[in-house]
Amino acid sequence: MKQGNNVWLSAYGPHNWGYTAQITPEQGELIIPRGKATGGSSAVNGQVMFRGIPEDYDRWAEWGNDEWSFTGVLPYFNKLETDQDFGGDDFHGTSGPVPVRRSPRSEWMPHAQAFERACVDLGFRIDEDQNHPESTGISPRARNTIDGVRMSMSLTYLEQARHRLNLTVRSGVTARRILFEGKRAVGVEAESGGEVFTVEGEQIVVSSGAIGSPQLLMLSGVGPAEHISSFGIDVVQDLPGVGQNLRDHPSAAVLYMATGEKPDVQAPVIQVGLRYTVEGSDLRNDMQLSPMLMTSEHRPAQVEINDDLNYIGMSASLQLALGKGELTLQSADPHVQPRLNYNYYQEEEDLRRMREAIRLGVRVAEQPYFSDLLLERIMPTDEELTSDELLNDWLRHNSGTSHHVSGTCKMGPDSDPMAVVDQFLRVRGVEGLRVADASVMPDCIRANTNATTLMIAEKVSDYIKEGR
Repeated sequence: MKQGNNVWLSAYGPHNWGYTAQITPEQGELIIPRGKATGGSSAVNGQVMFRGIPEDYDRWAEWGNDEWSFTGVLPYFNKLETDQDFGGDDFHGTSGPVPVRRSPRSEWMPHAQAFERACVDLGFRIDEDQNHPESTGISPRARNTIDGVRMSMSLTYLEQARHRLNLTVRSGVTARRILFEGKRAVGVEAESGGEVFTVEGEQIVVSSGAIGSPQLLMLSGVGPAEHISSFGIDVVQDLPGVGQNLRDHPSAAVLYMATGEKPDVQAPVIQVGLRYTVEGSDLRNDMQLSPMLMTSEHRPAQVEINDDLNYIGMSASLQLALGKGELTLQSADPHVQPRLNYNYYQEEEDLRRMREAIRLGVRVAEQPYFSDLLLERIMPTDEELTSDELLNDWLRHNSGTSHHVSGTCKMGPDSDPMAVVDQFLRVRGVEGLRVADASVMPDCIRANTNATTLMIAEKVSDYIKEGR
């Protein structure tokens, strides 16, 4: 079945862990989609194969992770992909497991065409390749969707290895805790079908995602000592950074009633986007603005809409928020999800940049190219748009997440007391244990996170093979 286009049903359907989180104190808790399927969140995400900019990785290196500079990670980005549009140059791969393609303009839906023209009229340049290191402006989205089929990591990476005799893929298994002998990880206690059993290994690699990995570490006695001991868990290693530094991209959408009937449920929803620097910001390319249908995963989950009607949104996503949240345990039971607090908008600069992006989304929609597509703006109101204070309040009540949670087991040098893993992704203070997923990012990147997570996996694979 072709499931690559209807991202809303994928993200919020049955293959979802059902995590909930506080985004801001002014809102109730929102669902945080994470993939409960082989392939993880690559089985439910928007399939945007979008890299961060060079400064993202060079900042990681400046913070004491010199293996992770842009020149150090670029070969791994190239290794993982087969770029069907730009393959063969220094910045794109031609033989990797993940196919990457951009929809040609002949396939674009009317709202995508109007969005590009409106952005050009507002002074943004057309940039055909968002994965070029100097990219900025309005661009076709690079995606791992081929002919409407989601090319998840199950279909790409795992499919190549399923025949191996040393690989077992088993569903319905819960990791309860990592087992230690002293300070050395020696196995994992797991549960399946009511049976609890042990899996042993010389090296344990945790890849449970930016929510599951810090939870599993804390359940195993690795994390903030006072917090985990309050649940009766024996402390193996006091690491105060586990679960802290929760990063993501705050998002909010200008919502319009649109003309005509709503598009088919499998209409392609992610074809074009704008990457730019907010006026007055010293962080390059710190915002994404994208046109949005209600079958997008970025449809405002907290806003009630009439599913019989047609809507178009202008979705803003802050790519490098200054604020950070935290993940904490609620129980020593591995089946009880942790508490997630995104803690958005504690920094005035984050609010300012989002206000500017929302107002830009309105200006884009007011360009003549949208005159035949849009009927009226649903939110925010004119009054909210003209008042910083009212628009701040609207953002606090109407923001969501871009589903790019990361940073909860950040990498860093020994001099950083909040670092959880070193730059070879070895958990600090113990032996035989690594973490390899989006949780190790020191900060969120200025892009969707799937490509960078795959790059991390490729890079740590070499570390393991090299015995580093």
